[in-house]
Amino acid sequence: MAPKFSPVSLTLPLLIIGTSIMFTLASANFYKDVDVTWGDGRGKIVNNGELLTLTLDKTSGSGFQSKDEYMFGKIDTQLKLVPGNSAGTVTAYFLSSQGATHDEIDFEFLGNLSGDPYILHTNVYVQGKGNREQQFHLWFDPTADFHTYSILWNPQRIIFSVDGTPIREFKNQESRGVPYPKNQPMRIYSSLWNADDWATRGGLIKTDWSKAPFVASYRNYKAHACINSPSGASSCSSGASNGKNNAWLNEELDATSQQRLKWVQKNFMIYNYCADSKRFPQGFPAECTILM
Repeated sequence: MAPKFSPVSLTLPLLIIGTSIMFTLASANFYKDVDVTWGDGRGKIVNNGELLTLTLDKTSGSGFQSKDEYMFGKIDTQLKLVPGNSAGTVTAYFLSSQGATHDEIDFEFLGNLSGDPYILHTNVYVQGKGNREQQFHLWFDPTADFHTYSILWNPQRIIFSVDGTPIREFKNQESRGVPYPKNQPMRIYSSLWNADDWATRGGLIKTDWSKAPFVASYRNYKAHACINSPSGASSCSSGASNGKNNAWLNEELDATSQQRLKWVQKNFMIYNYCADSKRFPQGFPAECTILM
C-alpha cells in the first residue's frame, strides 16, 4: 500500500506533459461552462461564476454537467474534496456519452475516515463495457487545497493527470483488438453522492450523517476541446486541428512524463485490474500486455 503523503514529490522535477500544452489557470466562469442539473439547490455557482460547490446531506447529493458536448478534448478542473470524515461519500468527475452502449472516462474520489487517504478510482468504458479499474492514493491531502485533475482524450490515447503528473495512460490499440472510445461525443459530469453501500471498505464503513453537509468545491474549469454541435459537426473540423490551440489532439507523454507515470504507479497505485489474476483466470484483457 502506498504511503499517504510523500515529501519526496516536492524534490522531483516539475512535470511537463509533452511540450505543446500548458495548464490554464486563469479564472473560468461556471455560469458559461456548466449547468447544475440536480440537487434541489445543493449545487451552487458563486463568486461571480468563479466557484462551484456541490453539497451532500441525508436527503440528496448534487451534480452538474458541461453545457457543451466534446469529441476529444483536454479538460482541466481544480477540485477540493470533502474534508474530515468523508467515509461513504463519492465525488465523481468524468466524461460520458449516454445510453446502454455509452463511452466513459472516470475519475471517482472515494471518501474515507478522518486521517485515512482518499482512494482515487479510474476507469474507461467503451460501448458500455468498463472493468478497467485502476486505483491510487495521492501524494498530498486533496481536502486541504485545490488541485488540478485533468483528462486528455485524443484519437491516440487517454491520459489521466493530477497537477500535471500523469497517473494513467490508456492507448488506442484498436489494431490489436482493444476497443477505444472515439465515436461518441461526451460531456463532463460531476456529482457528490452517498455510496456507503460500497464506497468505503466495500461498504463496511457507513456515512456519518452527523458530519453533514458534505461539500466539494470546484474552480478553473477549462476545456480545450472539439465542441460537437447538435448537427454532429466538430469545431475541430476543416483543418483546425493543426492550430496551436488544438495541439493536444496529438499530445503524448515524453520521456520525463513516462518516468513520472512509472513513479506514480510504483508508489501510489493500490489496485490494477491488469494485475488481478483472480479476476481474470482465463487471461488478462488484451490491453494489459500494453499497459503493464
